[in-house]
Order: sequence, then C-alpha cells, then structure tokens
Amino acid sequence: MKAKLLAAALIVVTVGVVAFYPMLDSRATGPLPQPQPAPAAQKIEAVFVLDTTSSMTGLIETAKEKIWSIATTLAQAEQTPAIEIGLVAYRDRGDAYVTQVIDLSTDLDTMYGQLMQFAAVGGGDTPESVNRALADAVHRISWSQDPQSYRVIFLVGDAPPHDYPGETHYRDIVASAVAKGIVVNTIQCGDMPQTIAPWTEIARLGHGRYLRVSRAGDAFAVATPYDDEIAQLSAELDRTRLFYGNDDEMRRLNAKIAATERLEAEASIPSRARRAAFNATEAGHKNLFGDNDLIEDIAAGEVSLDNVPAEELPAS
Repeated sequence: MKAKLLAAALIVVTVGVVAFYPMLDSRATGPLPQPQPAPAAQKIEAVFVLDTTSSMTGLIETAKEKIWSIATTLAQAEQTPAIEIGLVAYRDRGDAYVTQVIDLSTDLDTMYGQLMQFAAVGGGDTPESVNRALADAVHRISWSQDPQSYRVIFLVGDAPPHDYPGETHYRDIVASAVAKGIVVNTIQCGDMPQTIAPWTEIARLGHGRYLRVSRAGDAFAVATPYDDEIAQLSAELDRTRLFYGNDDEMRRLNAKIAATERLEAEASIPSRARRAAFNATEAGHKNLFGDNDLIEDIAAGEVSLDNVPAEELPAS
C-alpha cells in the first residue's frame, strides 16, 4: 500500500513527498488524484519551508537523509532540468530564530551542509510563524523569471499558523506566490486537527496539493550493499576537483569544499551514496564541479590554460 501511495504522490506533489516516504499516511483524506505528467521544464526551483521546532525532530532527520534522493528523482525528468533547491527554516517568535533562509542554489553540497546544522528545538505553544515563513519563501528567495522554470514551494509542518496582529496573512502571501508563477504544496506531519484547514486552504489557493504524513519519528535511509564503495568512490572523485579563480571566487569555492568535507565526515553512508547518484546525473554535474573546475572548463573549451593568470591557478 505504501509503495502504491508513494508512486502516485510522487507525481502529484512533484518530488517533495519522496522525503517522507517511510511515513506516508494511508489515512490521508480523500482519494489521491490521478497521476499527471510532470511539468516539462528546463529548470526546477524548489524551496522547502520547514518547521524546525522540537516536535519535528524526526522529520528534520528524514530531510537530511532524503534530500539527495529528492534531487536524483528531480534529475530523472525526461528532459534533464537544471535543479536549484532552497530552504526556509522556521519556528516562532520568542525562539532562537523566527526564520532562516537558504537561497536557491545548484550547489547542493553547501545547502546540505547548512541543513546538517539544523536541529529541532523550541516551540512550546502550538501555532508557529507560518505566515512569516511563507512570506520569506516568496519574497526573500531569488526566484527566476524564466517562463521555462517550474517554481514550487513545499510547506512542511505539524502546527497551524500563528496569526500575529499586523502580520500579512497567508492568503495574501499565497496570492503573491501564484502571481509569480510559484506553486505551493503543503505536507502536514501528524494529525493535529487545527492544521488541516489552513494547510488544505494554502494548497488550494497555491494551485498545489495537500498531503498528510504520519508523525516523523520512523524515518530511515534505505541502505544497499554497494553504499560503502559508492561513498568511498564519491569522496575520491571529490578530491580530483581543481578549482581556480580570483580571491572572491576561491573563498566561495573553498566554502564548497569545506561543506563537502563536512558531509563526508558526518552524513550517513546511504545519504552519501545517494549524493553520488545525483552527482552522476547531468543535473548533478553542476553540484559536483561547481563553476570553476579547471579541468572541466579546459575540456569544455571555456577557458585556455595560457589565459588563466598564474595567481588564479590551483596550487597543484
């Protein structure tokens, strides 16, 4: 039953639901819509708006394990699109932060490094700053204006919005999203009754889908007998990169290297193997080599070694 539910939901809710496969709730209200073809897009921009309060501990761990599977599924579109993923983490007023925004990027290593730093803390009262989180996702993310880009938000949480006086309501925020060509999907974690109505309304107004999943405590990464070797080969491939550039470019690229080293040290072997699978796709090529890999750029005819200033060459 879970496998069939996932197969349909994967298309209906694009690929965001892949992250929550172990927790899919077969009690979701109403039948799943009939599968529809995924949108033909040259680019996919996906932003996850994620509740990071203490009740969401299991879900955040799931996201850390499943983000590479999501990216790999996206990369399997008929015409391989460019893939950018962003994140808005949210809690509520009085917590350590209300929102933290990670902008859209093809550099999923760096995004993943930031995701690894999130821990589920805070909350207390039930409602959370959903309005602020959605507003940041719509207005603080660098969405493109490309008509060939599929733009989508996944609102993921278990608690209803905290409606503060003077704060823009989610209905107006979702209207702004639609005006920008952004689809808004909602994924409710657990079965808190107060969350059903706003999550359903947000998805309806956002031309998206509403899905309910069970409490996020039983998430896991599916391992294979080949994961150890794949993860090791992936790390060896990472070490073949030869980045070059001016000081500003190298600061950015060194941050990317640091993020890669951190995920290789701290991420689970299955998730590192899934990252390798994504990097092996056409869409994942950008994440692996970034913008300034010397060998890649020379091979592609984008730069001549004779024309690169000596001070911008890698030390090796």
